[in-house]
Amino acid sequence: MLTTESDVPAHRIPELTDLLRTAWWMTDRTPADVQHLLEHSDLVIAITHHPTNQLVGFARVLTDYAYVALILDVIVAEPHRGSGVGAALLDAVVTHPALADVRSLELVCQPDLIPFYRRWGFTEQVGTSRLMRRTTDRRLTD
Repeated sequence: MLTTESDVPAHRIPELTDLLRTAWWMTDRTPADVQHLLEHSDLVIAITHHPTNQLVGFARVLTDYAYVALILDVIVAEPHRGSGVGAALLDAVVTHPALADVRSLELVCQPDLIPFYRRWGFTEQVGTSRLMRRTTDRRLTD
């Protein structure tokens, strides 16, 4: 059984930090970083597995609630991948009432995840738009 929540309580921040660190682009996250990103994200979705009470999925959204919502840091604990946790996570994001009037939901993903995200209508066909980045984090450009 899974529980979906729109909040990550303070006592779960170390657990969320550990989960986020399993992704190559977040290996250096600290509990203070995670607290900061939670405070400054417009929407967060956390999934807990019961009866183990483990945090097994997370995503966050930055949005203006009208034109664009950017889905970030989508992560599922490795032992739970392929079990429906990712689907529950994306369902919770794309059907969230606060995002109902947003024109465009956007995300960045690795090529092997394109088929997964297509199930919710995401496409890599974005016209002539190109992702551009200015960063000091070499992991994001190599």
